[in-house]
Amino acid sequence: MTNYFRETTMPRHHSKSSAPGGSQRQLRVGETVRHAVADILSQGSVHDPDLEGHIITVPEVRMSPDLKLATIYVMPLGGRDTDVVIAALARNKKFLRGEIAHRVNLKFAPDLRFRVDERFDEAERIEKLLRTPAVQKDLAPDSDDK
Repeated sequence: MTNYFRETTMPRHHSKSSAPGGSQRQLRVGETVRHAVADILSQGSVHDPDLEGHIITVPEVRMSPDLKLATIYVMPLGGRDTDVVIAALARNKKFLRGEIAHRVNLKFAPDLRFRVDERFDEAERIEKLLRTPAVQKDLAPDSDDK
């Protein structure tokens, strides 16, 4: 009888979400953390000489499935000094984590990891490819298709 019970119960852990950004909860929490980080940075709450004079965009935050790790993608305005900005944010990770804990209602404050958002570079690379003469020739309407 115990074998029957064991076979018919639901598994405790669900399979990994097939959504590209994670589960709906991961996306929702990531967006909440993104807003919190953007507010903290825009208010100038982080006192670091390397961050002064930089306007930093936070386009995306990806949460781990257990919501204990937040990967924060940032881009300084103009794309300059990215390494300096990432290093300064990593130095102030403890302060930022505490501020996020106060602003976002989670069981655990997530550990923070900072990465440069490279989507802008990728979009620019694709734009350049689309403007090349070979691609333009392929995109141009043929006049002899009548």
